Amino acid sequence: MTSDRELDLVLFGATGFTGALTAAYLAEHAPDGLRWALAGRNQARLAEVRDGLGPAYADLPLLHADVSDPASLAALAERTRVVITTVGPFLEHGEPVVRTCADAGTDYVDLTGEPEFVDRMYLAHHATAVRTGARIVHAGGFDSVPHDLGVLHLVRELEKSGPINEPLVVRGVVRSGAALSGGTFHSALGQFARPRQMAEAARARRAAEPRAAGRTSRAVRGKPGRDAELGHWLVPLPTIDPIIVARSGAALPAYGPEFRYSHFAGTKTLRYAVGGAALVGGLAVAAQLRPLREALGRRLPQGEGPSERRRDTSWFTVDLLGETGGRRVRTRVAGGDPGYTETAKMLAESGLSLAFDDSPPTAGQVTTAQAMGDHLLRRLQRAGMRFETLS
Repeated sequence: MTSDRELDLVLFGATGFTGALTAAYLAEHAPDGLRWALAGRNQARLAEVRDGLGPAYADLPLLHADVSDPASLAALAERTRVVITTVGPFLEHGEPVVRTCADAGTDYVDLTGEPEFVDRMYLAHHATAVRTGARIVHAGGFDSVPHDLGVLHLVRELEKSGPINEPLVVRGVVRSGAALSGGTFHSALGQFARPRQMAEAARARRAAEPRAAGRTSRAVRGKPGRDAELGHWLVPLPTIDPIIVARSGAALPAYGPEFRYSHFAGTKTLRYAVGGAALVGGLAVAAQLRPLREALGRRLPQGEGPSERRRDTSWFTVDLLGETGGRRVRTRVAGGDPGYTETAKMLAESGLSLAFDDSPPTAGQVTTAQAMGDHLLRRLQRAGMRFETLS
């Protein structure tokens, strides 16, 4: 990737709720000498975000960029080594930024959880990014960093007793006490409204994407029920996370010759498990009807989020249980508010890792484990996220 650019990193979408939190995280934790800027459509609102960062950032550059203005995006991508973007829903607003970064050889990371968008970006722009050297990293927030890097951490623990030469089966169980992200909610509604298009994009990608030679890696839909080892009731989660984890398994030989991953929400009681499954099913049905979908969207607007006090009391855990060849390991990823505070942290550290860490060479559309792997894992540990080995 071109290293002689004016800026190391640009945050696009800094005026949104998560974007502003990401800017604040960068201001507090960025390394000395980081050359960075904020970008967006509204210069006055960008200036307000910059003012909130304190006097030390009074001269932080503010760049004009608009997804409807290709020239502004081209100018942005050509000035920086990495673009972090929070501008969603990504099916509506994301492709111009991906296209521009792929064309310019500029590394890119977002926080999307939209499988259709990720598949369509692979089909349209992966080959270009491979040619230019750009690393296009999707799902750089709570979707799907804790799960993707959590499984990488589990694999590293297993490797301490020898390489993984037999099938590896992992299940991940997510629990959280946090407010739902407006951006996540709108993205989910959008995906629920497009089951046919989402399936078509997935089929097209499977047809186009090369298979790992001599190895297999798949996301497996698990069955609901009670997990006796964890003591939780499990509900399969229809999110992008298992898809991302399986792609890392296909890309990284360390995951062994046959990797399988299943993904669940965990609840303490059967009542909550049944209620959660009914809620997801109800949203999927409601999303098919535009008036209902729009009414639901108004209940939780994008660009807004919970108070700092609410975020400070929020939490998440991801328990991961893996087994291969008679060896078993249980690990856990844990942190604070997943949808906002921790997502801002993960997104910012992903961008910094792309800019500065000496990771193995990759290009094209790649996962966080594939592109940044152990470097990002260590960054997040230093930043306070816990990657623990329990047994």
